[in-house]
Amino acid sequence: MQRIRSLLIRGVDKTLLVKDAAKLMPDLTRRRFLSAGASFGALTMLTGCDVVDSGTAEDLLKHISKFNDAVQAAIFNPDTLAPTFPESAVTKPFPFNAYYSLDDAPYVDGDSYRFEVSGLVDNKKSWTLKELHALPQVKQITRHICVEGWSAIGSWTGTPLRDFLKLVGADTRAKYCWFRCAEGYTSPLDMPTALHPQTQMTFRFADEILPRAYGFPMKIRVPTKLGFKNPKYVVAMEVTNDYKGGYWEDQGYNSFSGS
Repeated sequence: MQRIRSLLIRGVDKTLLVKDAAKLMPDLTRRRFLSAGASFGALTMLTGCDVVDSGTAEDLLKHISKFNDAVQAAIFNPDTLAPTFPESAVTKPFPFNAYYSLDDAPYVDGDSYRFEVSGLVDNKKSWTLKELHALPQVKQITRHICVEGWSAIGSWTGTPLRDFLKLVGADTRAKYCWFRCAEGYTSPLDMPTALHPQTQMTFRFADEILPRAYGFPMKIRVPTKLGFKNPKYVVAMEVTNDYKGGYWEDQGYNSFSGS
């Protein structure tokens, strides 16, 4: 009881502070947080934060976000597959989605393209698109779930990332595969998800070469994650133990973000 009393700062409406700080969260994360019904006392005991102003309320939410990441990672089952669908279920047209318009999407020259591999791998060679296309490929028809609340089903063909990691001699005890894209977008992927059988280096959409709208020349398709964890126009991958952040992760989105 003494610990609980020490968290109750006189004259501060902690509930309003937390709600105000929650405005900094991405929409879906904020809705889930505010609708969860957890008591303020439980949250402060969980994080160990004393809330005295909006700054410490924001710190509390950062602790909660990290806690959510840890919980999702702990309960992630690498053997559980995302649902798959028949060809007839594919969404037509499949939506384009990015923080820029399609006209502003990067154009990557396939002839000069090189996929750079670095970090904790034995073979750090760069890969041409022709070499990547020659790798064994599989098809999956899975649902893309956007953090904005919509979803769509697409047909994706490519090489399982875990097969490529094995091919280049990646240290799969490392924590992350970190991806960099042609327009500067970055995103980390935790290693258990990178090794999931459905996580794919995607080169084709609907049995055609991946269109520019969906990430030519390569998209990392991760059906167990929210859409922003599926980077497009991928030009480099680093296997690392360092958390390097990412475009949306640095703006408050949970890094694990399972779907």
